[in-house]
Amino acid sequence: MATDAIPVRTRLIPAMARGFVGRCPHCGQGRIFGRFLKVRPDCEACGLELHHHRADDLPPYVVIFIVAHVVGYLILETETHYDVPLWIEMGVWPVFTLLFALGLLQPVKGAVVGLQYALGMHGFATLPRGRPVSGLKETRLAAAGAAAGIRDPSQP
Repeated sequence: MATDAIPVRTRLIPAMARGFVGRCPHCGQGRIFGRFLKVRPDCEACGLELHHHRADDLPPYVVIFIVAHVVGYLILETETHYDVPLWIEMGVWPVFTLLFALGLLQPVKGAVVGLQYALGMHGFATLPRGRPVSGLKETRLAAAGAAAGIRDPSQP
Protein backbone atom coordinates (compact mmCIF):
# COMPACT_ATOMS: atom_id res chain seq x y z
CA MET A 1 0.00 0.00 0.00
CA ALA A 2 1.30 3.39 -0.92
CA THR A 3 1.89 5.82 1.90
CA ASP A 4 1.67 8.83 -0.42
CA ALA A 5 -1.89 8.39 -1.60
CA ILE A 6 -3.24 11.19 -3.71
CA PRO A 7 -5.54 13.20 -1.43
CA VAL A 8 -9.12 13.68 -2.53
CA ARG A 9 -11.02 16.86 -1.77
CA THR A 10 -14.22 16.28 0.16
CA ARG A 11 -17.37 17.30 -1.73
CA LEU A 12 -19.28 20.46 -0.87
CA ILE A 13 -22.12 19.20 1.33
CA PRO A 14 -20.04 16.77 3.44
CA ALA A 15 -17.31 19.42 3.90
CA MET A 16 -19.85 22.02 5.05
CA ALA A 17 -21.56 19.48 7.33
CA ARG A 18 -18.23 18.58 8.91
CA GLY A 19 -17.47 22.25 9.42
CA PHE A 20 -20.95 22.84 10.87
CA VAL A 21 -20.30 20.28 13.63
CA GLY A 22 -16.83 21.74 14.26
CA ARG A 23 -14.73 19.07 12.54
CA CYS A 24 -12.04 19.33 9.89
CA PRO A 25 -13.66 19.56 6.44
CA HIS A 26 -10.94 17.34 4.94
CA CYS A 27 -10.79 14.35 7.31
CA GLY A 28 -13.71 14.86 9.71
CA GLN A 29 -11.50 13.85 12.64
CA GLY A 30 -9.77 16.97 13.97
CA ARG A 31 -11.44 20.00 15.46
CA ILE A 32 -11.61 23.33 13.62
CA PHE A 33 -11.91 25.68 16.59
CA GLY A 34 -9.40 26.22 19.39
CA ARG A 35 -11.64 28.74 21.13
CA PHE A 36 -15.19 29.92 20.52
CA LEU A 37 -14.57 31.52 17.12
CA LYS A 38 -10.78 31.13 16.79
CA VAL A 39 -9.93 28.70 13.99
CA ARG A 40 -6.93 26.46 14.69
CA PRO A 41 -3.84 26.97 12.50
CA ASP A 42 -4.06 23.39 11.20
CA CYS A 43 -5.89 20.12 11.75
CA GLU A 44 -4.21 17.93 14.34
CA ALA A 45 -5.43 14.76 12.58
CA CYS A 46 -4.63 15.28 8.88
CA GLY A 47 -2.46 18.41 8.82
CA LEU A 48 -4.79 20.54 6.65
CA GLU A 49 -3.77 24.17 7.05
CA LEU A 50 -6.74 26.18 8.28
CA HIS A 51 -5.02 29.46 9.16
CA HIS A 52 -5.60 31.03 5.74
CA HIS A 53 -9.40 30.82 5.76
CA ARG A 54 -11.27 34.06 5.14
CA ALA A 55 -14.69 33.68 6.73
CA ASP A 56 -14.75 37.42 7.55
CA ASP A 57 -18.31 38.80 7.66
CA LEU A 58 -20.29 36.01 6.00
CA PRO A 59 -21.07 34.01 9.19
CA PRO A 60 -22.61 36.97 11.04
CA TYR A 61 -24.67 37.90 7.97
CA VAL A 62 -26.00 34.37 7.64
CA VAL A 63 -26.73 34.16 11.38
CA ILE A 64 -28.56 37.50 11.32
CA PHE A 65 -30.58 36.35 8.31
CA ILE A 66 -31.61 33.07 9.96
CA VAL A 67 -32.26 34.48 13.43
CA ALA A 68 -34.24 37.46 12.16
CA HIS A 69 -36.52 35.26 10.08
CA VAL A 70 -37.11 32.67 12.81
CA VAL A 71 -37.57 35.18 15.64
CA GLY A 72 -39.68 37.49 13.48
CA TYR A 73 -41.96 34.60 12.56
CA LEU A 74 -42.28 33.50 16.20
CA ILE A 75 -43.08 37.04 17.34
CA LEU A 76 -45.71 37.37 14.59
CA GLU A 77 -47.30 34.05 15.55
CA THR A 78 -47.26 34.93 19.25
CA GLU A 79 -48.87 38.33 18.62
CA THR A 80 -51.47 36.83 16.29
CA HIS A 81 -52.61 33.85 18.34
CA TYR A 82 -51.91 34.69 21.99
CA ASP A 83 -52.45 37.59 24.35
CA VAL A 84 -49.05 37.81 26.02
CA PRO A 85 -48.25 40.84 28.20
CA LEU A 86 -45.74 43.24 26.72
CA TRP A 87 -43.33 42.99 29.66
CA ILE A 88 -43.01 39.22 29.13
CA GLU A 89 -42.34 39.62 25.42
CA MET A 90 -39.77 42.36 26.08
CA GLY A 91 -37.99 40.02 28.47
CA VAL A 92 -38.17 36.81 26.43
CA TRP A 93 -37.49 37.81 22.82
CA PRO A 94 -34.18 39.69 23.28
CA VAL A 95 -32.75 36.87 25.42
CA PHE A 96 -33.97 34.21 22.97
CA THR A 97 -32.54 36.17 20.04
CA LEU A 98 -29.15 36.59 21.70
CA LEU A 99 -28.86 32.91 22.71
CA PHE A 100 -30.03 31.71 19.29
CA ALA A 101 -27.50 33.96 17.51
CA LEU A 102 -24.62 32.91 19.77
CA GLY A 103 -25.57 29.26 19.37
CA LEU A 104 -25.51 29.49 15.57
CA LEU A 105 -22.39 31.61 15.11
CA GLN A 106 -19.75 28.90 15.57
CA PRO A 107 -21.51 26.23 13.46
CA VAL A 108 -22.13 28.70 10.64
CA LYS A 109 -18.49 29.84 10.69
CA GLY A 110 -17.41 26.19 10.53
CA ALA A 111 -19.72 25.63 7.56
CA VAL A 112 -18.22 28.67 5.80
CA VAL A 113 -14.71 27.29 6.36
CA GLY A 114 -15.96 23.98 4.92
CA LEU A 115 -17.40 25.84 1.94
CA GLN A 116 -14.09 27.57 1.28
CA TYR A 117 -12.24 24.25 1.58
CA ALA A 118 -14.60 22.43 -0.81
CA LEU A 119 -14.28 25.18 -3.42
CA GLY A 120 -10.49 25.48 -3.01
CA MET A 121 -10.64 29.12 -1.98
CA HIS A 122 -8.09 31.21 -0.01
CA GLY A 123 -5.18 28.79 0.19
CA PHE A 124 -7.20 25.59 0.34
CA ALA A 125 -6.04 24.72 -3.18
CA THR A 126 -3.32 22.42 -1.85
CA LEU A 127 -4.37 19.40 0.15
CA PRO A 128 -2.27 17.69 2.80
CA ARG A 129 -0.66 14.35 2.14
CA GLY A 130 -2.92 12.50 4.53
CA ARG A 131 -2.85 9.07 6.02
CA PRO A 132 -2.68 6.17 3.57
CA VAL A 133 -5.98 5.24 2.05
CA SER A 134 -6.74 1.52 1.93
CA GLY A 135 -8.88 -0.73 -0.21
CA LEU A 136 -10.79 0.27 -3.31
CA LYS A 137 -10.41 3.95 -2.64
CA GLU A 138 -6.62 3.63 -2.75
CA THR A 139 -6.79 1.79 -6.05
CA ARG A 140 -9.04 4.49 -7.47
CA LEU A 141 -6.67 7.19 -6.19
CA ALA A 142 -3.63 5.43 -7.65
CA ALA A 143 -5.38 5.13 -11.01
CA ALA A 144 -6.28 8.81 -10.92
CA GLY A 145 -2.68 9.67 -10.07
CA ALA A 146 -1.37 7.52 -12.90
CA ALA A 147 -3.77 9.20 -15.31
CA ALA A 148 -2.50 12.58 -14.13
CA GLY A 149 1.10 11.49 -14.65
CA ILE A 150 1.99 11.22 -10.95
CA ARG A 151 4.27 8.27 -10.31
CA ASP A 152 4.34 6.34 -7.00
CA PRO A 153 7.95 6.51 -5.70
CA SER A 154 7.60 3.19 -3.86
CA GLN A 155 6.99 1.30 -7.12
CA PRO A 156 9.99 0.42 -9.36
